[in-house]
Amino acid sequence: MVIFLLNALRAAVFHRLRPMTAIKLEFLWYNRRLPRLDPPVTFNEKIAYRKLYDRDPRLPRLADKVHVKEQIARLLGEQWVIPTLWTGDRLPPREERNWPIPYVLKANHGSGWNLFVRAKEDEDWDRIEKMTERWLRSTYGRVTKEWLYSEIKPRLLVEPFVSDDGEMPPDYKLFVFCGRTAMVQVDLGRMGNHRQYFYDAKWNRLKFTYVWPYEKDDILPPRSLDKLLWAASRLGDPFSFARIDFYEVRGEPLFGEFTFYPSGGRFPFNPESIELELGRLWPMAGQSGMEQEKPGEKRGIGGLLSLR
Repeated sequence: MVIFLLNALRAAVFHRLRPMTAIKLEFLWYNRRLPRLDPPVTFNEKIAYRKLYDRDPRLPRLADKVHVKEQIARLLGEQWVIPTLWTGDRLPPREERNWPIPYVLKANHGSGWNLFVRAKEDEDWDRIEKMTERWLRSTYGRVTKEWLYSEIKPRLLVEPFVSDDGEMPPDYKLFVFCGRTAMVQVDLGRMGNHRQYFYDAKWNRLKFTYVWPYEKDDILPPRSLDKLLWAASRLGDPFSFARIDFYEVRGEPLFGEFTFYPSGGRFPFNPESIELELGRLWPMAGQSGMEQEKPGEKRGIGGLLSLR
């Protein structure tokens, strides 16, 4: 309860602060030190820097969960795109909400705004209407100081719930630097027993923790790993860094989303050397004194991998 109240107080104060002050204090809260921003060095410092200064107009368009599907279909093919059953500025009348169960109701302009309807009893429309109205009134980017989300026009969308077995499919999050995948974050059991794993592009286990505890067991690579690496390279090539998320259902890959501020840059890596290595992989043009990647140079996390 104490931790909950402290976090609620922090969020209330954070919302009212100027972006520079808020981002520095949030970094201090989670990392027990202030970020270096002139120049940023570690991965999380570079996320903080991006939140403050990067106004690339491509970022909002690709983070928009409605708009991005057209781009993915064009670049990768229609088979990579989860179909959209409906989209709109507000929920349609109740008699028109006849989407086939199971489905997912989302907001396009934030992170974590998802409702999974897996059975008829989940359609509590009084509750859902209040929740979606709250989503649409909220400016996620203004609250979190994550600029790109404040540039997305709020909308709702409905997608079919994609799954092999009725459970959440594995979530493969590829960390891509200048078109090369440095590591793959795998999240399993996201609606219950959440576990997290990290592998390099050749599926060698990376032994560190980030957000969730370390799991001792290993998991098999996705059957579509080569396709995921190809798609991540194609989508991530225009950017110094992007995290590109995919699912795998019945052995076939599906695009999930672009993420340009993973976890908001809040959570530290353990050991810290991993965060430093990831920071070295992320070139930022125009930063005097910053260590830059040379064109074509391949670096690895702790010397364990070559970028692919």
